[in-house]
Amino acid sequence: QVQVTESGGGLVQPGGSLRLSCSASGFILALYAVSWFRQAPGKEREGVSCISSLDDITYYGDSVKGRFAVSRDSAKNTVYLQMDNLKPEDTAVYYCAAVVPSPTGSTWFRSNEYDYWGQGTQVTVSS
Repeated sequence: QVQVTESGGGLVQPGGSLRLSCSASGFILALYAVSWFRQAPGKEREGVSCISSLDDITYYGDSVKGRFAVSRDSAKNTVYLQMDNLKPEDTAVYYCAAVVPSPTGSTWFRSNEYDYWGQGTQVTVSS
């Protein structure tokens, strides 16, 4: 059975930084597009970022552009989400998801298209 696991969440002050990790077991994550989603209580899931499986093209939601960066370390079967200049509006449970074939810039944020999901990690931005 395949498994995806997120880690790295926590409590941080506004303007601070966190790095989330998404690790896979049972399959090669580099063969999949990997996206980060987040969901706050009472809200719909929101696409945060995506890194493609074909050529590591990256995509970002409008609210995080310029602040977040997604990257791969294929040797560790891991994808990272570096989050800088965090804002209270970033508070949510963050999920990692993987899918084949790789989505495009117009489809990566459609959460119902993804095959594998992690359990989520809580990010809280507060003074």
